[in-house]
Amino acid sequence: MRFSQIASACLAACTLTSAAVVPAEIEKRATSTTSRVADAACTNGPSSRACWKNGYSIATDFDQKFPTTGKTVSQSLTLTNGTCNPDGNGQRLCLLVNGVYPGPTIRAAWGDTLSVTVTNNMQDNGTSIHWHGVRQFNSPGSDGVNGITECPLAPGQTKTYTFKVTQFGTSWYHAHYSSQYGDGVIGPIVFDGPAAANYDEDLGPYVLSDWYYRTAYQINSLASINLAAGGPPPNADNILINGTNKNKNGGGSYNQVKIASGKKYRLRLINMSVDNYIRVSLDNHALQVMTSDFIPVKPFYVNTLLIGIGQRYDVVINANQTAGNYWFRANVATDCLSGNNFYGRAVWSYSSVTAGTPTSTAYTDGQGCIEPSQAAPYWVQPVPSGSFQQSISALDVGLTKAQIVPNGDAIIVWAINTSSINLMWDRPTLKYLMEGNTSYPTAYNVVPTVNSGSWNYVVVQMLPQTPPVPHPFHLHGHDFFLLGQGSGTFNAGSASLNWATPPRRDTATVPGGGWLFIAFNSNNPGTWLMHCHIAWHVSEGLGMQFLESPSQIQLPDQGQFQSQCKAWEDYYSTAYWKKDDSGI
Repeated sequence: MRFSQIASACLAACTLTSAAVVPAEIEKRATSTTSRVADAACTNGPSSRACWKNGYSIATDFDQKFPTTGKTVSQSLTLTNGTCNPDGNGQRLCLLVNGVYPGPTIRAAWGDTLSVTVTNNMQDNGTSIHWHGVRQFNSPGSDGVNGITECPLAPGQTKTYTFKVTQFGTSWYHAHYSSQYGDGVIGPIVFDGPAAANYDEDLGPYVLSDWYYRTAYQINSLASINLAAGGPPPNADNILINGTNKNKNGGGSYNQVKIASGKKYRLRLINMSVDNYIRVSLDNHALQVMTSDFIPVKPFYVNTLLIGIGQRYDVVINANQTAGNYWFRANVATDCLSGNNFYGRAVWSYSSVTAGTPTSTAYTDGQGCIEPSQAAPYWVQPVPSGSFQQSISALDVGLTKAQIVPNGDAIIVWAINTSSINLMWDRPTLKYLMEGNTSYPTAYNVVPTVNSGSWNYVVVQMLPQTPPVPHPFHLHGHDFFLLGQGSGTFNAGSASLNWATPPRRDTATVPGGGWLFIAFNSNNPGTWLMHCHIAWHVSEGLGMQFLESPSQIQLPDQGQFQSQCKAWEDYYSTAYWKKDDSGI
């Protein structure tokens, strides 16, 4: 429910350059094989988590092939207005999923079909639900981005999102309707499958979220006003761990976890914040990291772990310390210019002792607002650099006008602070495709990708006049290869780039005042949003969308699509609160 006009200052988006290419070989489809084939007799268990079933294992790159179980997992989510008091500070307006905050966990297995029916019973709010990091292979209409893949779901309306679970690991769902998810429309996702490290028990999702005592829409408006004056957004008031914490005055309660000596535990860390980078640790216990976002990595150990907004890490914790009570710490990452008036704590207790207030000592917090350099991909896949190296000399990333780079694959430069994405809720991009209309409004920031099987190289560059704030960028419809990050202006000649073994994930940081260089293959036809995951920034327009292989896009059922848009138009014509930001 909006109640103020977003300030006219714009923080975002893009100068775009795209190069046409010679048609390439059609990419490997989901039916293709991989050179690393699992033992058909391999069974998943505490000492063999790398195994799965039917010849699939951790060795299987799920972009190349995935199982089909024939099973459909169905779940229903009902969104309502309500109140909540997660840290004891007092009741405030919340938007709840099935009456709770955070919402219930959605769980399915690798190869299942997932069918989630969403009913919008909120007052004065449209919505759309995005399944963060989910590839949506051949199902772009279920990506859940109003203004791109659908019209918003009007109050009183229901939509069923259906898609194949082609990945395994941990993620989350959230509203993609302005900053709505900051008021509670969030929940975890678990896709069961193999793992890169062994463990005895799965403790499930561990949700980290910043918390404000005012509503997300109020904070969004204040952030816009502050931005116009050159200032930062308001600080968050607390950090919640699985939806709870004590507040700075002592009220509320800690999340509590019991562990048994000698066992190893999988913990699925998810940062569902709207603004805060969060650094986590468990006193006296190292974290063995085995995934970054959905992607398995070669396991490595850290004492503290930085998690950007939208990012996930699955870790294994070995209960091998002296039995006692230990603090799990979730601190705001001030080196990322995130602000919070308090900190997150949870109590982890060995089962052989009485739970109580820990006296354990914290690790020294790490520094540097960047993803861990140790996160080497389990699936080594070099990214071809030839066409990029041949063409980059023709590209000046300091320019703020469109440039065409001849030959090779696509090179796209996005210079932050030159224009904003601004969508019309009743005219989503998929509607243009249904109508055969290619006259996309300039404000939609539509960028065509290259032909199927070719590579898209994307440089996200912060310009000198923009505030030097780190930005966690998320790409829909794809994982991407993180080729490099750095400060200042990108220079292909001097930048340290990893072509041979680049990390792969779906959310990564543009350092403050610097650049991010990623690549992804055109292998998933659809309309895919790329945006900063700080809610106030995408509200201001810090986003763009890739239009990939439009002639091959599998469009959603047009009858249902048009019916949803008609219901939205009928509602919106008399709605009190009107769109006053980018819409996403």
